[in-house]
Amino acid sequence: MPLSRRPTLTQYLIEQRRRFPQASGELNALILDVSIACKAIAQQVALGSLVNLPVAGATNVQGEVQKPLDVVSNEMLLRQNEWSGHLAGMASEEMDEPYPIPSQYPRGKYLLVFDPLDGSSNIDVNVSVGSIFSILRTPDEVVKSGRDVTEADFMQPGSTQVAAGYAIYGPATMLVLTVGYGVAGFTLDPALGEFKLTHPDMQVSQDTNEFAINSSNSRFWEPPVKRYVDECLAGSNGPRGKDFNMRWIASMVAEAHRILMRGGVFLYPRDNKDLARNGRLRLLYEASPVGMIMEQAGGRCSTGRQAILGVVPTALHQRIGLIFGSKNEVERIENYHRDPAKRDAPNPLFVERGLFRD
Repeated sequence: MPLSRRPTLTQYLIEQRRRFPQASGELNALILDVSIACKAIAQQVALGSLVNLPVAGATNVQGEVQKPLDVVSNEMLLRQNEWSGHLAGMASEEMDEPYPIPSQYPRGKYLLVFDPLDGSSNIDVNVSVGSIFSILRTPDEVVKSGRDVTEADFMQPGSTQVAAGYAIYGPATMLVLTVGYGVAGFTLDPALGEFKLTHPDMQVSQDTNEFAINSSNSRFWEPPVKRYVDECLAGSNGPRGKDFNMRWIASMVAEAHRILMRGGVFLYPRDNKDLARNGRLRLLYEASPVGMIMEQAGGRCSTGRQAILGVVPTALHQRIGLIFGSKNEVERIENYHRDPAKRDAPNPLFVERGLFRD
């Protein structure tokens, strides 16, 4: 389709709204505000070392040192979305507490949670980074009372999300979005400043020969994860009967985008490295939105033990193990967690009938 005839993000959202004639249009307006913030972040990311940014260096609630662009991206999303009257509050990876909409602005019926710049450790080496967001409904009691939001108001499982998406800042800037009716990808046309629909029905292939995991943590993995990875590494001579490729970018947005485009499975599972944590990635503003996107695209997203979208948060910055991607591979890993015989199986590379037998 010629570029001039591709629908814009605005046109796409109008078409989606027509499914519900009674809809107010507030959700559309909110998503467009998020997209404007993402365009502004994309401009900052594209400038690289050419832009003069404030010195960050502070430590966020995660215990991670903030990059200057983490702080700037967070501010861009706050400022673009606080004034319009669509939100009652926001929550971000970079803020300890929820952000209630200031009293000088009207408040609305949605909540926005986001990771303003996922993978920011890659900025210095010019690798793709992104922004992840999730939209929830404000509890009725908050809407009626008009009180400030609290952490408890955000404790909603991923299955209640109204919309979710991410922007990826790579060779091209893309916005990938679901409003509950499949997944659509939009590419930013820099000449027009508009997101144009380029990937109208993104689907995750059910099978794959690619997996992504940080193998430096292998000594901390639980037995089901060890079994799965060892089987993949055994290749065509192993129990899977085919060769696998391994990928690792250390930017979940980039990993998710690759999997949406060509299949694969991503594992950042719970492990024994830090027993005080139940995983590494954040549930509300990383795992849940990616989970909604994957499920809407025909993939699967899980902790290994249960579907991500069914997990009820207990804290704003709760961490969790995460496995997502091609459905058949994720279900295989879930089966390994459920079946004690498979969960505690020895390493297939070194059993008596393994690759090193006579």
